[in-house]
Amino acid sequence: MTLKSSTLRPGLLVSMKTSVLGNVRYSKRTIEAEHVVDGGAEKAKWETERVISDPAEHERAIKCRSKVRSLVTAVCASSAFGLLCPESQASELDKAIAEARAVADEFNESAALTRVYVHVLTGRIAPDDVEAVKAINSEVRDLLADMEQGVRNIDVKTIRDAATRAKSLGSMLTPDASARITLAVEAARAAAKKIVQAGEAAAQEIDTRAINAITESRTAFLDMDEAKPVAAAKASGRAVDLAPAAPAKRGKARAAQLEME
Repeated sequence: MTLKSSTLRPGLLVSMKTSVLGNVRYSKRTIEAEHVVDGGAEKAKWETERVISDPAEHERAIKCRSKVRSLVTAVCASSAFGLLCPESQASELDKAIAEARAVADEFNESAALTRVYVHVLTGRIAPDDVEAVKAINSEVRDLLADMEQGVRNIDVKTIRDAATRAKSLGSMLTPDASARITLAVEAARAAAKKIVQAGEAAAQEIDTRAINAITESRTAFLDMDEAKPVAAAKASGRAVDLAPAAPAKRGKARAAQLEME
């Protein structure tokens, strides 16, 4: 199966795992063992205790992990499927990963009880990957739907959150698809700004122009890859069996014989 056209640029799917280990100890004490109560439900109760040996070092570790993540996410687009990075920014991604690991190593050298770990895996996304295109198109449609619903409900937070995520995801799209996203995002943000300026009065009027712009952009990301070529029509009527016409000379001779009779 192939797509008629693709909205996706070649890029990388980035999977990143960061963790902070050490310096924290947990202990659990059971208060009520698991048992069956009235109605057949199961109930249990326990108490968890956390002890941080060096709070200052633990706080530094948390900040270090946050910085490590931000270095990598800064060159990627966030999606429901993980981090995405355009192939054109692969070198920037490599530099970000190297810097992130250096930051973690620097912390680990100075820490006595805590360790920060960072692991990054990447996989290539081809623009003709049918499932990848479907997945990205689906998320774009969902974000545009969130923006549209936010405008309808006069919900500035929903509009801005969806617009920011859609704008970020636009870096993984072809120029034409990215332009459609930009138009929708600009319309949504303009509507949000109008709502903030108008205050409660905005609830009396929905920005239909913004809704129309978002809806129009959303239709561009409908899945068209399921379309199949239309086969040639087949005739279904009954066939008529026609006897072959008699030769012209024979027909004239027969006519003359009939006249003589």
